[in-house]
Amino acid sequence: MNPDPVDDATLALLVEVAGTPKPGNVDRHRDLGDLRFEAFLGGAVGAREGLELAANGEAGIGRAFERGVAGMAARSGTNTQFGCLLLLVPLVRATAEADDGGGSLSPASVDRVTRETTVDDAVAFYRAFEHVDVAVGEPPADADDLDVRRGGDAAPALRERGATLRDVMSLSANPTDPGDSDGATDAPDTDGIPDRNAQEWVEGFPRTFRAAEWMRSDEGPLTDRAARAFLGLLAADPDTLVAANHGPETAREASERAAALLGGARSTATDIDAAAVHDADLDAAEDLADAFVDEGINPGTTADLTCAALYIALRRGAEVGR
Repeated sequence: MNPDPVDDATLALLVEVAGTPKPGNVDRHRDLGDLRFEAFLGGAVGAREGLELAANGEAGIGRAFERGVAGMAARSGTNTQFGCLLLLVPLVRATAEADDGGGSLSPASVDRVTRETTVDDAVAFYRAFEHVDVAVGEPPADADDLDVRRGGDAAPALRERGATLRDVMSLSANPTDPGDSDGATDAPDTDGIPDRNAQEWVEGFPRTFRAAEWMRSDEGPLTDRAARAFLGLLAADPDTLVAANHGPETAREASERAAALLGGARSTATDIDAAAVHDADLDAAEDLADAFVDEGINPGTTADLTCAALYIALRRGAEVGR
């Protein structure tokens, strides 16, 4: 019997933040200024209502996400896992819709979920920004009325355009858009580096599913497997948040530094060598983690993908403590 998908989603949130080292991110050994490890634990617990709505189908994807963000913010006191929830909610819904309780969870099944989103889902997504302080980049030049900083005030524009939540994600996935749902206001041009979370939404989560297989085929504690998968994801693709905060060259250099811990392997997340990920040097990654913290390099979007991959790995048989 498969565990409850909400339990697995909650566990994924907890294991993701417990995995260490994840260079530049909060983990069980590192806080980032006022952003503390324990806040992520609270956020995982607080998000449960939204995850339950995603699982039971009583609300649309957008509403489930909005409730998850609201609960996260109320329990953690800050924005801890906004991007993680953006990926987890459609995965949980796809799991719930699978006849066998999750074994059929696949890129195709989650793609169906995102394609079925509505304008109401988009409106609820925008309202989620009213619960937390999420720094974002500028919207595309022809979509000022869809600036997420407008929150619920963007509802008339969304309805006039007939923009579904997937449509909104498609805008963010466009490499010419310098914004990212986890990015920075007035961020530098990301120069072709897309919003990785939005990219997963419109492409069927290919990087997430591949990273889940890295974890499933790996050995050792799941927290270590998650940390190695994080390095693999970062080595494969420059992080959106780093590009938004520091520019594309810094983001690409951060990926190269992560790749050095995988024997210099650079490719894409869909075909990077799993053996290189499994052999990642976590001891050396400790030094990189310290360096990234000192330099203010925070690959937060990569952490979101790692969390979503953990959920898939758990649904496909990965276990903690074994």
